[in-house]
Amino acid sequence: MRASVAICTHNRAVDTMQAVESVLKGDTDPADYEILVIDNHSTDHTRDLFDSSHMPEHVRYIFEPQLGLSYARNRAIKEAKGEFILFLDDDALACPTWINEVIKIFDMDSRIGCVGGKIVPIWEGGRPEWIPQDIVSLYTLMDFSEKVVEMPAPSIPFGANVAFRVSIFEKLEPFREDLGRVGTNLMSSEESELISRVRQEHKVFYSPYAVVEHKIAKNRLTKRWLLRRVYWQGISDATRYKKSAWGVFKHTIRIVQAALLIVISFNNVQKVMSEMAKISYRNGTIVGSFRNGRGLNT
Repeated sequence: MRASVAICTHNRAVDTMQAVESVLKGDTDPADYEILVIDNHSTDHTRDLFDSSHMPEHVRYIFEPQLGLSYARNRAIKEAKGEFILFLDDDALACPTWINEVIKIFDMDSRIGCVGGKIVPIWEGGRPEWIPQDIVSLYTLMDFSEKVVEMPAPSIPFGANVAFRVSIFEKLEPFREDLGRVGTNLMSSEESELISRVRQEHKVFYSPYAVVEHKIAKNRLTKRWLLRRVYWQGISDATRYKKSAWGVFKHTIRIVQAALLIVISFNNVQKVMSEMAKISYRNGTIVGSFRNGRGLNT
């Protein structure tokens, strides 16, 4: 078997089934892949909906009782029977050629350990005009190149559309379980941390032809959600890099600078939002610095 497609989900039963169907409708021979639905301690009707959908034999349901996206992803790695494991978000839809295009990149060079692909948005109700271009990628969108290329550090694929050669995990630890989302928190950086370690011995590639569509729900299209997302990114980075509280003064200065720019740019909604995001990020970094080592996700 060439590929294991992992869809990790928590309380998104309908979206998950749509993600599964998008893979099943693809061009890849069913004998060449499996689909792993990793139910990360859902409290909705995910199991019931899966059972009533009469999925083919190469689609497996697996319940992971430990809440946390990194726990779910690591369970998928343990369960995978394919040469490659392809992660697809539970609110994403795979294009018909997705699996084949990812495998094509891996087959180019045995030293390729990670492959990412293009992620295009499906905005529910349209993209709000206040979202600045410099932070729109926080909605998990990726358009890195118009051709197949190796991704230089610090560029990384995003988790809605990322794949790994399973054999690399014989020597490499998988996702850090103190990073990544748990329930309703927006902790992140588990992907960038893992890929930085993959890069030490393997190549990371991007393909614009391995496309998935990412549904962006209306409840994420609020300023409050975006600022909360940036805040948790700050906490995540402080946790990943073990930043100390000694950096508080520097972050405080940057916060003051951003606040002044907001006053100056009050009539530019995107500029104001961009500076507000910087303040939220710095606040998250400060909080994460003080909380470092206290096991945010464990």
